[in-house]
Amino acid sequence: MFDDQSVDALSEFKMPESLVPHKHSADPFACPCCANVFSETLRLTDTDLSEHAKGLPPGLRQVSAGPLMLTNAHIITMDASQPNADTMIVADGKIHWVGMLADLPETDNDLTRLDLKGKVVVPGFVEPHMHLPPLAMLHSFSNVGPNKFDTAAQALEQLKKDAANTPQGEWVVGRQFDPSLQQGPDYLTRQMLDEVSTDHPVFVYNASLHLGYCNSVALDLAGLDENTPDPQGAELGRDADGKPNGVLKAGPAMALVVRHNTKLKEQNLAEACLNVFNSANEVGITTLCDQGTGMFQGPKELDLYQSLHDSGRMTARFRYCVSQAAAKRWDEIGLTWGEGDEWVRRTGWKIVSDGSNQGRTGLQREAFVGSDAKGMAYIEKDELDEAVEKRLREGWAVCVHANGDAAIDRVLDAFSKAKAKGLDPAAQRCRIEHCSILHDEQIQKMAELGLSPSFLIGHVHYWGKAFVEDIFGPEKAAKLDRTGACEDLGIRWTIHSDDPVTEMNPLRCMENAVTRTMWRSDQLLSPEERVPAAAALRAVTIDAAWQCHSDHEVGSLEAGKFADFLVLDNDPLTVAPEKIGAINVMQTWINGEQVFVR
Repeated sequence: MFDDQSVDALSEFKMPESLVPHKHSADPFACPCCANVFSETLRLTDTDLSEHAKGLPPGLRQVSAGPLMLTNAHIITMDASQPNADTMIVADGKIHWVGMLADLPETDNDLTRLDLKGKVVVPGFVEPHMHLPPLAMLHSFSNVGPNKFDTAAQALEQLKKDAANTPQGEWVVGRQFDPSLQQGPDYLTRQMLDEVSTDHPVFVYNASLHLGYCNSVALDLAGLDENTPDPQGAELGRDADGKPNGVLKAGPAMALVVRHNTKLKEQNLAEACLNVFNSANEVGITTLCDQGTGMFQGPKELDLYQSLHDSGRMTARFRYCVSQAAAKRWDEIGLTWGEGDEWVRRTGWKIVSDGSNQGRTGLQREAFVGSDAKGMAYIEKDELDEAVEKRLREGWAVCVHANGDAAIDRVLDAFSKAKAKGLDPAAQRCRIEHCSILHDEQIQKMAELGLSPSFLIGHVHYWGKAFVEDIFGPEKAAKLDRTGACEDLGIRWTIHSDDPVTEMNPLRCMENAVTRTMWRSDQLLSPEERVPAAAALRAVTIDAAWQCHSDHEVGSLEAGKFADFLVLDNDPLTVAPEKIGAINVMQTWINGEQVFVR
């Protein structure tokens, strides 16, 4: 039966229209920045992120060790005026000198010397587009996605192992499951998850965060049965007899179940964010940027960020772009661009203009293969024009999510109109996020406007085969993530993970851009768009820092910049292209302190 608490929850279940694009729930592969499962869960459990922030006590940031000299290294500086060096001196968290040992001026003999025995040193990687709060909430759960398991059967077997190691009655939770990339059924039903366990509630998040799956124990715990109505804007999957089948479509349906998960309710999200930073360090990330702040709890997320800053425990620098969906709230508190310091800084205004191409909701000029559908706009054209102009006038760097070619048309038109009114998108380093399907004339227009794209390069590798065979056909699919064409025109571009859509790993992203290989295919997707390894390295270091308005302090190894650097076990510029992703990060340093060692 449907308990009183669940009835009360349903009666309240209306997400504020200002927070979620109104067409989001139709897209099972949309960006996590418009998935509302966690905001609903936080609301239903009376979870306040400001309280989580208070749970992270302030502390002193660790003072960097004494002066350090790295010697016998192969240093790739990403500084065009001095691209290579073998020696670097670090003190007080910054780079004091970098160059060749033969040119080293007289130094203090008290320097601690670190002989790297010829290992490669590069600047710390910059991840320009990820989603911190969703990732923090998911971080402690079991990854059963395609990076770990090729098939649904293998993912279910992992969940069985998780259940065997979990005390009876506690939740077993998986994340990242993606039936578009993992062989097996399109959905996980309660019957399949009952095979995992009938002693534990079991819940699995689809990688999109727009779908979830649960077993019978979880359904019973939530009080969902054949008499349960569908929440507004969501749907409970059902068997032929009307009973819920364990498939939960869109945030309001998912939140009815996951709000009972004690693991989700009990964790402190501020601590979870710090854990995300630790994991980012393992793949060499020293700066990352959230693209959608405000989608959880509006301004309370800023309290969370402030607590991270004040804790003194951050192991990565953090940049964030606030969401247009929460514009009213930002305007009410008078939010402005650029506030913060070297650890936490506000660097952009994020607008979501359409859905995703793999979900067939990216806005297209022509219909998808085998369909009359052309995708959907998540924001009306006049509203987009107005938002771009308004935020540029206020001094914001405007970042617009656009996947389909028609969506990119709209974005280019909005920036063109703003420029015609005397505004300068280039000066604010405005970006097109994902920027997936690009025609030649659009690339030319981007160059004229000074717009910079950031490509979700995993589209090429993970979904390229599907784009060619099922979604677009070979001719249009060849226009996906055109890094090579942008490079040829001198456009500054970057690559990103959109984690939790794909996992953060800049070396993997580099390999995707350099090789253009496709998952489960021996073909390359538009090999003419391959870029040199040097360009790909630039995209995850100095150019990503530039997009995040941080190139004055990170992104290259130059005197005066922060000592954020990596030690690698191989050279990404000379290793075989298909081996770039296999390079190991041996050490990660930030502010002159080692935060990870393999």
